[in-house]
Amino acid sequence: MAEHSPASKLASAVKPAGSGAAPPSGPLRMPPIDQLKDRPLGRVLIKMGRLTREQVHQALAVQTQQKARKVNTPIGQVLVELGMISQKDMNFALAAQRGFEVIELEGREIPPEVIKQIPAQMATVYRVVPIAFEEKTNTITIALDSPDNFRVVDDLQTLMGLKVITCIAEPAAVAKLLAKHYETHQESLADLMSEIGTDASLQALENRGESIDLQTLKDLAESNPVKRLLNTVLMQAIKERSSDIHFEPFEDDYKMRYRIDGVLYEMVPPPKYIAMAIASRIKVMANLDIAERRLPQDGRIPLVVGGHPVDLRVAVLPTLFGESIVLRVLDRSNVSLDLDKLGMREDDLKLFRQLIAKPNGIVLVTGPTGSGKTTTLYAALNGLNSLEDKLITTEDPVEYDIDGVVQVQIRPEIDLTFATCLRSILRQDPDIILVGEIRDKETAEIATQASLTGHLVFSTLHTNDAPSSVARLLDLGVEPFLITATLEGILAQRLCRRICVQCKEAYKPTEEQLLELELRPEDVKDKTFYRGRGCGECNNTGYRGRLAICEIMIFDDDIREMIMNRDSTNLLRDAARRRGMRSLRESGLLGIYEGLTTIEEVVKQTIVED
Repeated sequence: MAEHSPASKLASAVKPAGSGAAPPSGPLRMPPIDQLKDRPLGRVLIKMGRLTREQVHQALAVQTQQKARKVNTPIGQVLVELGMISQKDMNFALAAQRGFEVIELEGREIPPEVIKQIPAQMATVYRVVPIAFEEKTNTITIALDSPDNFRVVDDLQTLMGLKVITCIAEPAAVAKLLAKHYETHQESLADLMSEIGTDASLQALENRGESIDLQTLKDLAESNPVKRLLNTVLMQAIKERSSDIHFEPFEDDYKMRYRIDGVLYEMVPPPKYIAMAIASRIKVMANLDIAERRLPQDGRIPLVVGGHPVDLRVAVLPTLFGESIVLRVLDRSNVSLDLDKLGMREDDLKLFRQLIAKPNGIVLVTGPTGSGKTTTLYAALNGLNSLEDKLITTEDPVEYDIDGVVQVQIRPEIDLTFATCLRSILRQDPDIILVGEIRDKETAEIATQASLTGHLVFSTLHTNDAPSSVARLLDLGVEPFLITATLEGILAQRLCRRICVQCKEAYKPTEEQLLELELRPEDVKDKTFYRGRGCGECNNTGYRGRLAICEIMIFDDDIREMIMNRDSTNLLRDAARRRGMRSLRESGLLGIYEGLTTIEEVVKQTIVED
């Protein structure tokens, strides 16, 4: 690079003693941490034997000259650029300044029983190496590669139930030990199942049924094989971009399944007798009552994985053969709250942007559970979020927090419903309101009144397509004149799996496949169809990621008049299509012709219009 930093320019002019020499090397001299914590960085480096007082004063003089030129460079960076210390020295000094012990890992041998305390997947995701374990106090000492990685401590305490002592080591040394102890031998689920099968305390659970006392449940929750199994499952689920993890007890077996891109995949099943141990461990992590096995329970497990927050929503349901548990994985890094990145077609996106830019009225997003309705509305809110407008949401549950948006969690057990909440929201002087779902006449009527008084209201409905939403509102008891006065447009949405780009290939569909789309071979003679062969990148499914297919119905005077006349859904659909509405099936066909998705996905997600 031709450009030099201010510190390096001044370095050549000042020429302090020692600036031309290489930074000092050799083993670090680390005094007790209480002599380094919260001290100035220069003082820490002097105590570490890396600088003299004269060098610190010279660096401070350079920093002062820079400040006179309105350039603010941290003293550590000045010292590195003057050649007085190495980047490694600065990293260690910053860690010591924050109160972390700094250790050298070079040549250190770690016993296998210590390595075993943290599953391979967790160690590599969090970039940590266990270096000591005290069984009596359940305390583990770990080496991190950066003091910025300190959030891992909370996660290890949550996931493993351990007391954690943290040290900082050189990143290259941590990476070397990770490669040595973990990357060459990734612990698989099969290995863990084998270990569980030979664990005497877990085998003792067989044929115990429900007759297990509270102390045994607590001991089960702290069982090391169970903790490692659960953590491996969680890490793998997050890595594979799963939306849900299912733990399901049946009469003769116990299933663990992931939902990826809307489809469930089964994992290696554990022995049925550890069902209660897994349930107890999850309850401990989510701060639920482990003694309560008769009633449903809900909780959450907050984590920070790979530097970004992941929220696990826990739902426990008592069944005939034990407790069924589902963890909803809410990974902010996996969900883009940006309208441009939702996968909508350009013309659909333009139309939707026009809808949400209205000053007032109601905009509905409709579709079945799991069709991405909430994500679309969150992205719309995120795009409209500004200092000039007040945005309030009422949701069940609040899935993602958006900075600058007031969000309210619905709690029906204390009569905090959508309707009661919406009444109070209107007294909060909002500009834009999101109602999680219109479920009853009361909510629908308050939402229409809100839009009539100058608010923009977003909400969702469970209907098959856009035109049938009108019939649904009429069924709820909303008067036609209220619908026509407030409803601006409806977006119906589905999610189809995208073809994996790594193993995408062209193929010729059979006549039967074409018939499922009501097409004949002559209709598609100039079209190319694609599918995924299956590869390591997509877990041999042929799909990776999902694509939104949309149907947008815009309300004009003619459609409003038809609603006032209570015309049928079919007549409304025909009128909307004459005005340019593209149906879900037609939107899916465009996705097929562009090589983005497959015939099977579009057939599964859409129906043929009458």
